[in-house]
Amino acid sequence: MVETHAHTLGAVVTIEEVAAAAGVSRSTVSRVVNGSTAVSPSALEAVQRAIAELNYVPNRAARSLASRQTHAIALVVPEDTTRFFGDPFFAAIVSGINARISRSDYVLNLFIASDDPGDKTTSYLRSGSVDGAIVVSHHTSDSFIDRIAAAVPVVYGGRPVRERERDYYVDVDNVRGGRDATAYLIERGHRRIATITGPLTMPAGIDRLQGYRQAMAAAGLAEGIVEDGNFTADGGAAAMARVLEREERPDAIFIASDLMARGALAVLAPGGIRVPDDIAIIGFDDSPVATSVSPQLTTVRQPSFAQGEGMADVLLDLLSGRDPQHVTVLETELVVRASA
Repeated sequence: MVETHAHTLGAVVTIEEVAAAAGVSRSTVSRVVNGSTAVSPSALEAVQRAIAELNYVPNRAARSLASRQTHAIALVVPEDTTRFFGDPFFAAIVSGINARISRSDYVLNLFIASDDPGDKTTSYLRSGSVDGAIVVSHHTSDSFIDRIAAAVPVVYGGRPVRERERDYYVDVDNVRGGRDATAYLIERGHRRIATITGPLTMPAGIDRLQGYRQAMAAAGLAEGIVEDGNFTADGGAAAMARVLEREERPDAIFIASDLMARGALAVLAPGGIRVPDDIAIIGFDDSPVATSVSPQLTTVRQPSFAQGEGMADVLLDLLSGRDPQHVTVLETELVVRASA
């Protein structure tokens, strides 16, 4: 059992205090902090609880000295490598971040992270190895992000899952994008409108669904079929197959990413279902995918490159002691092509 130790506000917690609170040796705490796997599960849990309760941050004193700045920034992406390298959204975001960082004295380090309590990424970022972090594509299960945010300044790409007053983030207006896409379908005379969403563990997935629902409600239409496509092409294909199994086929679908729309189109074509004659399709992103499929996608353009630049701007302001605005929301734009 980890004892709770009251600590003077502003006092620096030492590694020895963490060891005492966890009932382990100093070297065991050091191994946990440095991401070593040579620690028993019970000791790992005890040390992590002690670190959380004492709000211990390795090298906090050293990092407070300007001379010890690392001039490194972490880009943390809580996704697997397949998703990261397969989704054009990330390429645009990283390009924007890198364009801004390259004009500064900082270097950018990429961490493709998972929600593992003993994760090496978390330990590394908390050890004083970077000055700040940008977090992109986070889910409700990504609790390790809170531990990173307790150690270094963090700027989020998109609204954080658990939004707090002190958070800094740069987002696009996903609600408006979803609403505009659905309203366009309604204006074109469609009434049985389904939607394929992103994961509803992610704010972008939640917000785009909310926009769809707002447009349907404003037009007095009943909500159509809702399926989760997981923001992937395979997920979009599977979701499209489930939609087609329903008794009443929709006449239009708002699909919350171009990648999912590509998967959906691959299911429709072999079935002899014509787009847009039988089913109109609208995507979201205006990524290169939108113009590489047939028919080319009507979609919602989000300024991903500008979002990346904006996140880097906010973090660089924080690291230089300036006080940037906490929330920046960028506008979306409907781009009409052949699919709807």
